[in-house]
Order: sequence, then C-alpha cells, then structure tokens
Amino acid sequence: MSSNRPGTYSEDMSKRMGDLWASGLGLLRHEPTEMRLRAISGGRELVNTTRAVLVWEPRRVVASYAVPVAELGAELTVSSVEPVPAPEGILHPGHPFLAHSCPGQVVDVDGLAGAGFRPDDPELAEYVVLDFKALDEWYEEDERLVSHPRDPYHRVVVRASSRSVRVERDGVLLAESSRPSLVFETTLPTRFYLPREDVVAELLPSERHTACAYKGHATYYSVEGAPNLFWSYLEPQKEVRELAGLVSFFDDDVDVYVDGELRDRPSGPHAESVRQEFSVS
Repeated sequence: MSSNRPGTYSEDMSKRMGDLWASGLGLLRHEPTEMRLRAISGGRELVNTTRAVLVWEPRRVVASYAVPVAELGAELTVSSVEPVPAPEGILHPGHPFLAHSCPGQVVDVDGLAGAGFRPDDPELAEYVVLDFKALDEWYEEDERLVSHPRDPYHRVVVRASSRSVRVERDGVLLAESSRPSLVFETTLPTRFYLPREDVVAELLPSERHTACAYKGHATYYSVEGAPNLFWSYLEPQKEVRELAGLVSFFDDDVDVYVDGELRDRPSGPHAESVRQEFSVS
C-alpha cells in the first residue's frame, strides 16, 4: 500500500481519528440536519423548521441548534446582555451559553435575554444560534430531546459482557460482577454498568439528578465517604434500554479491576470536562 508518489498513501500518514476530531476543536464548525426541528417556549412554538444546523463554537464539545431567522416564530432584538468570557480549554455543557468563543452578536429571543447568538460567519449569516436551556421543549421530528442537541457523529453502544469487574475505593470493595454491561461512547472512557445486586456497598439515595441527551435522566447514589459516586438510569432512552436499573460509577474516583488487571483512571482535559458535565443538574 505504500508509495513514494506525491498525494498517494504512505505508511507514515495514518492519523488516529480521535486526534483528527480534537484538531478541529478550535474551529467554528457546523453541520446541517434534515430532521424537522421544533422548539416551544411559554406554550408557543418558536421553531418549526427542516433547515436547522448544528453549530459548535470553537472549543465546544456539544453543539447548539441554529435556525433560519426567516423561519423563527419570534422577534430578535439586540441584547443588552454581555457575553461571559469563555474560559480556556474545552467548553462543555456546564459552561453557560453566553460563554461565546467566537465573534458575533448576542440577541434576545422573544424577550428571552441573551438566548440567541449570531456568529460573524458568512456560512451562518442567515441563522441564529439558540440557547437550548432557554426554551422549554425541543423535538427532533416527534421525539423530545433531553439535555442538549444530539451529535450525529456521537455513538453510544451497549454490550453485554462476561468480563469480571471489581470496584474498590481505598482498598474497600464496593462492587464485583461477572455480568457487566459495557458502554462504549464516542470520545469518552468506557463505562461499566453493573446489576444493582452486584454492588456490595450500601447505596444511599442522593438528591442529585442529571440528564444525558443519549441515555436519559440519571438518579444518583452515595456511599459512605463518597457522595454521588454511583448513578442509574431507571427509565433510559429507548436506544439504551438495556441500561434500565443498572448502576455505574465515576471510575476516576475508584480502582477498577477488569479480569484482574487494574485500569488507568481517566485523565486529561476531556475527562475533566466529562466530570464537570456530570456534575451539572
């Protein structure tokens, strides 16, 4: 397969897909979708379009929806709200919508202060980017969305496994199972979901609840000395219904042995952004 001709394949040209994904994080990115998108606020339908575009501002790992201004059922006015300075590093859903990382104009949407943004970009000149959390309900076709827009390039796969998984914290056994379900999710570390009866630690109910666009609403549990360490999707999204009632955990806070081998704990800026996202209710 190797060749010395210019423009042809060379053995030293292969790139890891994850590295290519990361190399584009600093860019303003967009992707059209043919799905019918609807959004409701205060009982009024403000969005009903088949020409929506997913927009990732620079360093954002989760997209926002942009819709044609001409199809928006709401008035746009220049906002008096100032953008929030975008922090360095990766921007996750825990960072506010107003933390814009590219030039543009903040607008009010039907009186919702700062709920819109018009990037200074010719490809998006006819569009306004909307704050997902500022509107009450969002639908792709007739399916209601949870938490934030779904990324068409984000994949979540659940696989039943017979690998042995042992979870310890400070040398204390928390859970042990030979029937885990493994969740493989684009750009994220592998998560291990275990039957609740395979958790030997006492799970204490927590008041924390979070939402995942791909898996649904999560209920949290604490163990002695470790608040909100475990979580469960009691009624997961239909694409991951196998997770119903299973329990997972933050493996950056525990020691995880798979088939007797200790796994490295997740680290780096992306792992930290994931943790911060999980911490947002």
